[in-house]
Amino acid sequence: MSEDHDDFDDLPAGDGILILSSDQVILSATLQAERLLRTRLEPGQTVALPDIFPEPYLAQAELALTETLDSGVLRAQLLTQIVLPAGKVRFLKYSVAPLYGRDRKIIGAVLAFHDDILTKSWSDWSDFGLGVKPGAVFEHLDRGLFIVNQRRTITAFNRTAQELTGFNPEEVVGRYCWEVLQGDHCKTDCALKATLEDGVTRKNQDVRIKDKAGRWLNLLISTAPIRNPREAIVGGVETFQSLGLTLPRREARSPIPGEVVVIGQSPPMQRLLAMLPDVARSEATVVLEGESGTGKDLFAQAIHLKSPRAAGPFVAFSCSALVETLMESELFGHVKGAFTGAISNKVGRFETAKGGTLFLDEIGELKLALQVKLLRVLESKVFERVGSSQPIPMEARIIAATSRNLVEEVRRGRFRMDLLYRLRTVPFYLPALRDRQADIPLLVNHCLTRLNRKYGKDVRGVDPKVMSLFQNYAWPGNIRELERVLEYAFVFVKGAVITKDLLPELESPRPRRPAAAHLHRQRWDSELLIIQKALHQARGNREAAARVLGISRSSLWRKMKAYDLL
Repeated sequence: MSEDHDDFDDLPAGDGILILSSDQVILSATLQAERLLRTRLEPGQTVALPDIFPEPYLAQAELALTETLDSGVLRAQLLTQIVLPAGKVRFLKYSVAPLYGRDRKIIGAVLAFHDDILTKSWSDWSDFGLGVKPGAVFEHLDRGLFIVNQRRTITAFNRTAQELTGFNPEEVVGRYCWEVLQGDHCKTDCALKATLEDGVTRKNQDVRIKDKAGRWLNLLISTAPIRNPREAIVGGVETFQSLGLTLPRREARSPIPGEVVVIGQSPPMQRLLAMLPDVARSEATVVLEGESGTGKDLFAQAIHLKSPRAAGPFVAFSCSALVETLMESELFGHVKGAFTGAISNKVGRFETAKGGTLFLDEIGELKLALQVKLLRVLESKVFERVGSSQPIPMEARIIAATSRNLVEEVRRGRFRMDLLYRLRTVPFYLPALRDRQADIPLLVNHCLTRLNRKYGKDVRGVDPKVMSLFQNYAWPGNIRELERVLEYAFVFVKGAVITKDLLPELESPRPRRPAAAHLHRQRWDSELLIIQKALHQARGNREAAARVLGISRSSLWRKMKAYDLL
């Protein structure tokens, strides 16, 4: 191996491949590898790893190469750096894969270098003088890859591509790539076709393809040309990673006003959705319990819309929205002159909800005096306006919701036990987002579809690193926080994919799953710990802590009061 002062930037751009024998002799190397590593790589000479990998990256490289040569271990997403002129540094990612001979014994190693995204710009391959097919080089790479000739006929299809699409090499080799994958841009704006025509490497293109089962998949692809020794383009290579099942296109119908969609395929949500039709058909009072931001109001609307009262009004009222002196008037109404300022008759929420559903949100915030009156209404099915003795029939169904533990509130003397039993004919506990991890991709897709419509954009998915982060985050603000995080990213996203750098800071780790015997109690205890951590993170600033939790400042104040944190 040698080095001179040639301008490496004149060499072809793309991912670099360095193939070593078991005794670290260079068997082959691409010009792209020389460009990335800033050194000449000459076949037949022995590589000294310290010449490529500086400290502190050398030890990791030596271990990776040893493991690959000894046992065929594939190492990917490793990091090293190259020192450039003027003391500048370039970071590179690389992978180490085994090279097998005809007898399936390991005869060397393949090192693939790339700067951020693997584009697989490989050139000047033959059989490396060893009778090894190119497929042996890229078979174990960590991203899908296929190679085509100038007519876009597939000539190679690696293992990851098989896993992502469901196709076997025998089913695709020799066929046109557009015929197999049926991408939405295959015939009109194909990145690989354009690369074959102009030789330009393209990165991070967002496309949709159909897998073997006919399902649409979102892919993030990169394309690069393959050139012969005369620099003529003889084929192309495409690498891709999945962004999951595709989103509906923006042209999909807008939601019908009042339409409610409950998203959930996880076991906890499936149990609730299975109960929903029977509960909706009944007239039983329902209490929806769960942490703030879990979608209790949405579930209440779903019960109403599936009930015989669906044609009637759905009236929502927050029991924490008003001071106590105005609460009774808002619920039951008042007559003219009932109190100072009552200059006319007022219809309350119970009357407004006639023939429909009255949703009492944050029922745990209701003061004891009003709890007594609410209990009497529930038992007698009649109420009176403030300042009047004329009974009015209650012709609305009651659905209540709370983010408090009402059993604990009863124990503390802040909620009436008889009212709890009267309301809690059918209790529903909505799980926290951290307890329904399988639903996160579905919720993300649902939010992106809604935000695309709102902002007039065409975001097609999130980067796999973003989805991994989402599925390992505790989500103290639950679905409301997820919506806030995605909308934050929407403000800044320019392309079709939301990447990690577009997200606000997420720091809360996923808590350990509690033992089943203590699950109910720990659901509520964990909220206290999450609030304390948010306050500590915000250095006591309640407004900042509320933003971290994805709730309003007033909601945070009420929770702090409930947990004696004021």
